[in-house]
Formats: sequence, structure tokens, C-alpha cells
Amino acid sequence: MTPTPFEALPLAAPIQRVLRELDYHTPSPIQAQAIPLLLQGRDLLGCAQTGTGKTAGFALPILQALHERPKQARPKTCRTLVLAPTRELAGQVGKSFNTYGQYVRFSQTLVYGGVGQVPQINAMRRGVDVLVATPGRLLDLIDQRHIDLSQVEFFVLDEVDRMLDMGFLRDVKRIVSMLPAKRQSLFFSATLAPNIVELARTILREPAHVSIMPETTTAEKIDQQVCFLARDSKRPLLEQLLRAQAGATHQKLTIVFSRTKHGANKLAKSLCASGFAADAIHGNKSQAQREKALDRFKKGLTPVLVATDVAARGVDVKDVGLVVNYDLPNEPEAYVHRIGRTARAGAEGRAVSFCSEEELEFLREIEKIIRMSIPRWDDHAWHIEALAAHHASWRPGGRSGSKPSHGGGGGNGGGGGQRRSFRGRR
Repeated sequence: MTPTPFEALPLAAPIQRVLRELDYHTPSPIQAQAIPLLLQGRDLLGCAQTGTGKTAGFALPILQALHERPKQARPKTCRTLVLAPTRELAGQVGKSFNTYGQYVRFSQTLVYGGVGQVPQINAMRRGVDVLVATPGRLLDLIDQRHIDLSQVEFFVLDEVDRMLDMGFLRDVKRIVSMLPAKRQSLFFSATLAPNIVELARTILREPAHVSIMPETTTAEKIDQQVCFLARDSKRPLLEQLLRAQAGATHQKLTIVFSRTKHGANKLAKSLCASGFAADAIHGNKSQAQREKALDRFKKGLTPVLVATDVAARGVDVKDVGLVVNYDLPNEPEAYVHRIGRTARAGAEGRAVSFCSEEELEFLREIEKIIRMSIPRWDDHAWHIEALAAHHASWRPGGRSGSKPSHGGGGGNGGGGGQRRSFRGRR
């Protein structure tokens, strides 16, 4: 079934104008399903990975409602509250509202930590139409009586799975308890684990359900590989991958994931010392430092970004051709989000994961949740066959059924290996 084009949706002329200027013609699957439901005033439970267009899926209907029913927000209140887990994601959501609403009269402010609170307090004095916030700073300003949530008409809880991973469950419940009962609520998550579904039940009223991808599917166009090696061999293999990536014809940007903030800093400094332009982002960096690092990364000035999971959730850069899991995540759901930083907007990408002996259990949990065995990449100087065989003996049915890759120079990012696209199974 062909999706209804944007021009056929009942969106006001100022919104249609910006969609034409952005060259938006056909909604993405989540937009095609969510927008008509939200325009009807329904609550929504949405399951979709990042990069599927869900921000426009909720921003456009909210802007439509603000345009149709304009009114001045009361002091310290907001008509719309969008709750996001990180300041990067909050910044992206705010930017999207400004882009899609550039011809709509509405007011907006962002509230998050890592920056001074005075400008945020001043912005909220007169009240705003749209408030995009992270939980911690929002509660701080509520406790100081600078923000009042009693007038919220539209509530969006974005990236719920990450919110819970970061320990915000208690904060989210407290915020929800302050909202008026009469409101439209939207709930988005890339996975629908039981605790997430249970939280949704306490927030939503007879919600419509929109699920674009299976809860554990990894992106279709990502060439996933795992390397079995010793921990002290990770650095030289990473440098081999980065040299090959630097010679790629397109999508030269690389994100390298570290499990800890200290590890991210240390690895970025080490790569710089070896001649690679690299920077690190993590929770201990100030907002200004993180924005500067992201801007340089997007422009290709520092084509290697070393990140922790918390900081990387808001990284939405279309030209990332390679993701390297230098450390495997100890939360298997994070693997899906990490590798989703590549193959954005229909492009292809490559994700290489390093697995040392102490990380075998992490790999097993990841393969359980993505419902597939990640193909091995053996054709490098640091491969440990005994480690690979030990893991293969655990796998149901033995080896994954895919052949180890051979040959030189293949793949997006080089370093040997035949290009292949692996799809998660339902």
C-alpha cells in the first residue's frame, strides 16, 4: 500500500510550505501511520529505531494543533512537554520543531543540564508552547518553582528504553504524576521490553500502536562483523580499520564506542597521538564541548568520534560509514542503538565489534536479543581461532552458517572481508 503523500495530509498551509521547501514528499512508515492517528487526538505507543523519522511524526501533528488552537501559555507553563534522555537528543528535537515550525507562530525553549539555568528560567517566565527537557534539570526547575506542568496538553516521552537504561524511571514517574489527566500522550521506544510496556500502561489512555520494526531488529543495510582477539590487540586492529576508512570514497566518518568515559578519553588521545584526528564525547563533557565535537565530526574535521552510549544516542549524522564496538556493551539492547549510527537514511554501513575473552558473555546476550549470529571476520592478523571456536560451540546449531570473510580490501572500511548485508530475523 502506497503511503499518503504529505500534501494530502490535513496539515495547515504553513506546515505544507516548509515540507515542500524541505523536499519532503512521501512520509516514512512511522510518519505515515502516526500522523493521521495523532491528528485525531489519539494517544500513541510507537516502536521504531532512531533514524526512522519519528521526530517529524510527532512534531508535525503538535505544530498543527498549536497552529489551529493558538493561545498564550500561562507564566512558567508549557502546552507541550517533550521529555528526552540526553541533552543531545533534546537539542535535536528542539531543532526539528524550529525547522518544521518556521512558518508557525509558537514559542519554544530547551531545558537540560550542563549549562547555566538562568537563561532557561528566564525563558519559562512567560510560558512557552513547546518545552523540550531532560528529566534531571526539569525536576530541578520544578522544585525551584520555575516550571509548572499543570497546563500540558501534549506529552511526548521519547527514547523511553534509553531513559530507563539511564536510571530515569523514578524521575519519569514523578514528572508524569504532575501532568493533568486530560492530555494527549505519545510514547516512543526502539524496544518494547516488559518494563517499558508496563510503564506505557500507566501513561497512555487507549493508545494506538505503531510498530515499524521488530523490537530487536538491527538495521537491514548494516554489514555486521565480529572479531575475536585479545584485548591488547584491539588498538592495532582499530588503526587498520581507520586507515582503510580514511581511503573510502564516501562516508568516511567513524564512531568508536567505549564502555567508559575514561576509556573514551584515553582512546581518543591515543588515536590523535597516532595521527588520527579524533575526539571524545561522554557525560562528563560540558554541553559546549560536546556540541563543538559533534560539529567538527559532522564537518569531517575530526572524522573519528569516540563515544560512550549515553552521549551517542543523540548523534544523528548521515555520513557515518563505520561503527566500531571497541568495547562490547554490557547492556545488549545498546548494540542495536550503537550500530544504528551508521546506515542512516537508507545508506549502507559497516559495524565491526571487537570481542575479547572477557566479553564473550556480552556477545552471547547481544546475539540472543538481535536473534541472529553476527558473522565472524577472521581475515586480520590478530584473530584468535580458539576464542571464536569457543563462542561457536555455544551458538545454537554450532557456527552461524556464514563463512568467515576472506580476501583483501573488501567492504566499507576495508581491512579485508566480503561485503554482505545481514538482516535480523523476526
